[in-house]
Amino acid sequence: MLKKIPKLLSPELVRTLMEMGHGDELVLADANYPGHALHSRVLRADGIGIPELLDAILELLPLDHYAPAQAAFMAVVEGDPTVPVIWDKYKEILARHDRTAQIEYEERFDFYNRSKSSYAILITGEESLYGNIILKKGVISPAAGE
Repeated sequence: MLKKIPKLLSPELVRTLMEMGHGDELVLADANYPGHALHSRVLRADGIGIPELLDAILELLPLDHYAPAQAAFMAVVEGDPTVPVIWDKYKEILARHDRTAQIEYEERFDFYNRSKSSYAILITGEESLYGNIILKKGVISPAAGE
């Protein structure tokens, strides 16, 4: 056991976060996501929702402020009446960890293609539709105290 590492984060996920470099992306995917079809590096957090994992991951992961957006959500497919209320939770968590974090919205198949070039995909137990989010890793800034 180590101190200060959120208990929701598996050793495999912590290792993955450590291995990621500046600009690498991590996909937090809902339970319906075709992660194994898109990528060879897939981690699992079955039964755990993305809000809890997002909060725990952002305790450790700096976001990339050299990029225009530090996070991406999968946009609602045109004509789909779904309103992803989960996004409000994500925005709240992002803001709590990084007040200046910006979000972009990726069309479904663009999101899938972006996932293919991510560092890893984390399949979760999240059941909310359009509950997927991509985080872009930044650098630790000594001036910011990170």
